[in-house]
Amino acid sequence: MKAAAIRIRRAEESDALALSVLAEGTFRAAFAESNTAADMQRHCAANYSQALQLAEIRASERETWLAEADDTLVAYVQLRLNAASPAISGERPVEIQRFYVDTAHHGTGVAHQLMAHVLVRAQAAGSAALWLGVWERNPRALAFYRKWRFEVVGEHTFKLGDDHQRDLVMRRGETPRPA
Repeated sequence: MKAAAIRIRRAEESDALALSVLAEGTFRAAFAESNTAADMQRHCAANYSQALQLAEIRASERETWLAEADDTLVAYVQLRLNAASPAISGERPVEIQRFYVDTAHHGTGVAHQLMAHVLVRAQAAGSAALWLGVWERNPRALAFYRKWRFEVVGEHTFKLGDDHQRDLVMRRGETPRPA
């Protein structure tokens, strides 16, 4: 697929429904085959409603960024500011809470553009620690984050429905610094 021009912008309240649809769709595409339908349904119902997306867009400790191609949402990232974790040290840690790209846009460069934007946002937040959790059984994501110099520094439990899964906690090897 030829890469369309990508526009990255901050999510607005009016994006809550479209973000809800994209968030659930990308999560299901990434994990449905490896999890039970019941666990997927419980997780999606608890995490991707329009109301929850609106609350997250409004939250002062979060930033939600959308990537659009031809005025269509194709990817998004949600950052949690000042997000502490036992495995992470450093001032004003920023967590990449969600980072998803629609499967039709895998391989088009949108993920790289979005990650470059994340690094700028972490620096603007004065973060000395950029981190994320990624399922240990997600080789595509692990490879992507390693390309961006994230290294495994710990682990935590991610509850998907009733299933407790092991996430690897990764921190960017060279952390952003305030200018």
